[in-house]
Amino acid sequence: MKSDVKKVELLMPAGDKRTFDVALRYGADAIYIGGEAFSLRAKAKNFSMDDMAVCIKNAHDKQKKVYITANIYAHNYDMNNVEKYFNELNDLKPDGVLISDLGVLNIAKKVLKNIDLHISTQANTTNYETVNFYKELGVKRVVLARELSLEEIKEIKEKVKDIEIECFVHGAMCISYSGRCLLSSFMTGRSANNGLCTHPCRWKYSVSDEEKQYFITEEQRPNEDYPVMENERGTYIFNSKDLCMIDHIDDLIESGIDSLKVEGRMKTSLYIATVGRCYRKAIDDYYTDKNLYKKNIDLYKKEILNCTYREYTTGFYYGKPNEEMQIYDNNTYVVGSVYYGTIENVDGEYAYLEQKNKFSVNDVLIVMKPDFSNVEVKVLEMFDMETGEKLNSCPHSRQQLKVKFDKKVEPMDILRSI
Repeated sequence: MKSDVKKVELLMPAGDKRTFDVALRYGADAIYIGGEAFSLRAKAKNFSMDDMAVCIKNAHDKQKKVYITANIYAHNYDMNNVEKYFNELNDLKPDGVLISDLGVLNIAKKVLKNIDLHISTQANTTNYETVNFYKELGVKRVVLARELSLEEIKEIKEKVKDIEIECFVHGAMCISYSGRCLLSSFMTGRSANNGLCTHPCRWKYSVSDEEKQYFITEEQRPNEDYPVMENERGTYIFNSKDLCMIDHIDDLIESGIDSLKVEGRMKTSLYIATVGRCYRKAIDDYYTDKNLYKKNIDLYKKEILNCTYREYTTGFYYGKPNEEMQIYDNNTYVVGSVYYGTIENVDGEYAYLEQKNKFSVNDVLIVMKPDFSNVEVKVLEMFDMETGEKLNSCPHSRQQLKVKFDKKVEPMDILRSI
């Protein structure tokens, strides 16, 4: 690979400081996070101003970037607080702020200094004229709607120069144009467009037939029937498979996309590490030798299954998907590997961690390394940190453990099942 080639950016999510650190270690070029206001993931832990300051400094020390999401659709009562929030962000110096609302964008242009403005996928950008409009407003990057094909993306890149294009390549899809959904608000009073989505598209529904009129009924709302048109395929009519483009990295890069974005600000450290290092290796292999990338595709596809996910689809990249490609026909996730925890600290021969799932003395676990290697380690002994008790197993979630393995481990190593 020529040293002057600009590589595509791998953009990873983080919902809290722990997953931020994992994303940094496992391959992200940039990380997008939400503050405690104006972000579309209100149920994530999110970041205080102090947390954001620490994370941005840590990322910049490693020559990585941080983008802050401020992509709600604002009401009048939000406006004064938006301006105050942006003034606070000026001091933190993030690399970009993601915005959907034109009013919020107008405030950002006046307030934010030397911080790039990005248009969120929530703005549903689907054509080159809209991209050009944002460019003329001074926007640095547009995150395109998920509903575009590679051919449409190529045309946008050809017609609009000197603006960056970011696209989702992995993670949850939505039944509505890039998240502009009213279903959560209708059923629960919690608006997806203000960060409170309850994901009713993934709930379990049944279908009834009353005199040739079809109704759906949600599992927890037996007395509320909603009329629908439905066929014989099944009852999970809103539920999309997850997007996965790990075996199409070459097509993504060659379409001209500047940043490959992974969805998942509410995901676990295992998910962030698994997906991050898979895409990191795939991207690096492509730039080293396209044939090397093609040779390793089965390896990427195997490794990316070691987290919790829904069955995968390529979404709209190769044209509008049919039901078989897009609809996920149940309401459960596939569990690839069991997440045991993340090493928090190492002192001599002992490692310290918060347990996420049960394991026992003499069990063999996998330690995931950022370089894509998996190291088998045996549990020799463990202690409960609160009581000092020596344990044979750790059945209680979130136990603070002191563990001795038969091989050396490092802080931020991810532990999972074989």
